[in-house]
Amino acid sequence: MPSHGSVTKAGKVRSQTPKLEAKPRRSPIPRIRNRNNYRLRVLEAKPSEERSFQE
Repeated sequence: MPSHGSVTKAGKVRSQTPKLEAKPRRSPIPRIRNRNNYRLRVLEAKPSEERSFQE
């Protein structure tokens, strides 16, 4: 199967890109996370999504 370009050049750009350290992240406090999930799922639900919760 023919390819678009040489396979020997695969990964060239990724290997040249400087490595960045990952930003330290913390998951939100469970109470706040649950409140946000409720807001997105129930309060801001589209009409088509509300039907699935009642079943």
